[in-house]
Amino acid sequence: MPATLRAISAFVRGLGHVLGGLWTIHRVFPQLSPADRTERVRMWSRQMLAILHVDLHVLGEPPAQGPLLVVCNHISWLDILVLNAAQPTRFVSKADVRGWPVLGALITGAGTLYIERESRRDAMRVVHQMADALRAGDMLSVFPEGTTGDGRELLPFHGNLLQAAIAVNVPVLPVALCFVERDSGQPSDAPTYIGDTTLIASIWRTLKAGNVRAELRYGPPQRAGGMDRRTWAQVLRRDIGAMLN
Repeated sequence: MPATLRAISAFVRGLGHVLGGLWTIHRVFPQLSPADRTERVRMWSRQMLAILHVDLHVLGEPPAQGPLLVVCNHISWLDILVLNAAQPTRFVSKADVRGWPVLGALITGAGTLYIERESRRDAMRVVHQMADALRAGDMLSVFPEGTTGDGRELLPFHGNLLQAAIAVNVPVLPVALCFVERDSGQPSDAPTYIGDTTLIASIWRTLKAGNVRAELRYGPPQRAGGMDRRTWAQVLRRDIGAMLN
């Protein structure tokens, strides 16, 4: 099938899958146990990756339970799907994600915490919310770069949100994510979402590529061990960079 026709078909099926996910969140989730919700999110995410023709390759051991803070580099709108396909968590995301067409409502319904990244006061509010969630045994995921990069070089890591893990004394799990071409293993730019690229343009490019593999590598969990959040952010950036290389 030509790439354009394949992409159109995948887009239509993906839109239907998103709408089905919204129905599940609003109609089915209230009757499910937390464990059943987690499994529904995992299966939905894996099905969506299949629709998008994105393979998933996991290295290392995904976490089984919280409390835990997952820290991952950030490349694309696909990142949340990939992480949830391996092990669902709640995410902390920038506030404008809430306004994404259709996808925003789905991400919000899955329990995402939103942050106004330009506001120091809002960062403290979210840190308190994160600490409460971690005390309750949740797994949370954050992208400490604060925005998406090109997948080849890590941006600086911001340590503000790590304060929640320090306050509650829970471990942080470093995770390295990259996208490659399925056949060659070379880095794939198809899912990147940077600069002036729109969400729709990035989705369309991914659909037309049809040969993307997401590689997700889990490192060992670590604790602060007396480090402040800025120092810890630098250590995590170094460790994730090493996993990517």
